[in-house]
Amino acid sequence: MSKLKPKQMKVKKIIVPIDFSEHSEFALEAASILAKKHGSEILALHMLELSDSVLLKADDVQNEKALFYLKLAEKKFAEFLNKSYLNGVQVTPMVKHYKVFSEVSEVAESHNADLIVMGSHGTSGLSELFVGSNTEKVVRNSNIPVLVIKKKPDTLRFENVVFACNFSKESQVAYKKVAGLFDGEGSKVYYLHVNVPNDNFRSTTEIEAQVKEFLSAADGNVNNYDKVNFVADYTVENGVVNFAKKVDADLIVVSTHGRTGIAHFFEGSISEDIANHASLPVMTFKI
Repeated sequence: MSKLKPKQMKVKKIIVPIDFSEHSEFALEAASILAKKHGSEILALHMLELSDSVLLKADDVQNEKALFYLKLAEKKFAEFLNKSYLNGVQVTPMVKHYKVFSEVSEVAESHNADLIVMGSHGTSGLSELFVGSNTEKVVRNSNIPVLVIKKKPDTLRFENVVFACNFSKESQVAYKKVAGLFDGEGSKVYYLHVNVPNDNFRSTTEIEAQVKEFLSAADGNVNNYDKVNFVADYTVENGVVNFAKKVDADLIVVSTHGRTGIAHFFEGSISEDIANHASLPVMTFKI
């Protein structure tokens, strides 16, 4: 059977949540690099948190208070967006009031965005990027890919990409999206399976058979089998991050099950060395 060519993923609109922090500026700069590459529009989104008393009361004093905060946010927002790296990029500022940060994904869907780029200051490894943070809330609720940035971007060239996958049937959608996004970009994608000593342990024969069955269903052939890497480690996270270090990866890609979050994928304790290498950008795809 011939290989089924993945559908090229288009990045026309990028949502960037802004909270005026250094890390949200990292995300904005990363989005500008991607926007110039793909000809994308950036929707810069500031989620203005207003109390219930301001939102629900209709008297003149509360209305004036809400208007004051809105105008203040718009002024600060305009100053924040005055960046030279945004020259030549179409930027649409949006100020929304919110009660839960998961509404970012709703805004993204309502504007047909293709990607959310967020900054995160998690410092304790990959799982801590998401658990208990606004980033986690967005990742859990987003139906579109989320790119998490932890430091000031350089060129943001994803030459070496590690896609951690368990090669289950439900992961085929994420697999095809990854191929569609990086195919033709000059990126080298390392498909990675991490074998761990717990209930998910599989023998070499079992893993190889599962991967070949997966590729046959997803591609119509097993041509990509040579691109699949098998490693063993004490935790999935250790295996992913150590492998990413080994191949000098620029990006780690993982999939998430939505409301069950991403924490189930990354378990176990995290050493300081791994935490340092988790500064790589991480992209999530919902499956």
